[in-house]
Amino acid sequence: MVTASKPLRADAARNREKLLAAATQLFSERGLDVPMEHIARHAEVSIGTLYKHFPTREDLFTAIFPQRLAALDVIGEKALADPDPWHAFVVYLDDLYALQAEDLGLNDILARDLPRAPEVVSACHRGVGHTEILIDRALAAGVLRPDYSITDMATLTRAMAQVIRDSPGEWRRFLSIYVDGLRTP
Repeated sequence: MVTASKPLRADAARNREKLLAAATQLFSERGLDVPMEHIARHAEVSIGTLYKHFPTREDLFTAIFPQRLAALDVIGEKALADPDPWHAFVVYLDDLYALQAEDLGLNDILARDLPRAPEVVSACHRGVGHTEILIDRALAAGVLRPDYSITDMATLTRAMAQVIRDSPGEWRRFLSIYVDGLRTP
């Protein structure tokens, strides 16, 4: 990966930006498994240029996703501002999975373990604090089944990622069924 200490030539900087734009678009439309060759072609640069700037796929993930994952903070803060614990929890889930449905790359990032991209993993975990607070608030209010935990949320996120990938138009229906089973009578 190109180091920040040595400024890039103007043409190299343009190529890097074209690669980031192409990768962002293709990851969003098709998920993380887009061939690197497709990214280079979409950016109208050679594969060698891509690998010069981003030697690994994880380097591309690291350049793109921590910033994109900042949306988790916005979603979490919005939900925490809602005084109704149940409504806040449900809105959080809906907003989270709507974000994943809009961006298949983000969907994949939130569902996968990426040990070779620690900055991405760290960015993913930023949202855990909001999630825990929302779960705790709903549990304390007695509106969420008492055995629900953050571990269940991780499982739900992986399941929703698959639903979004396999049946993009059905995720809200699946979430509704799931949420109905979480609410205490």
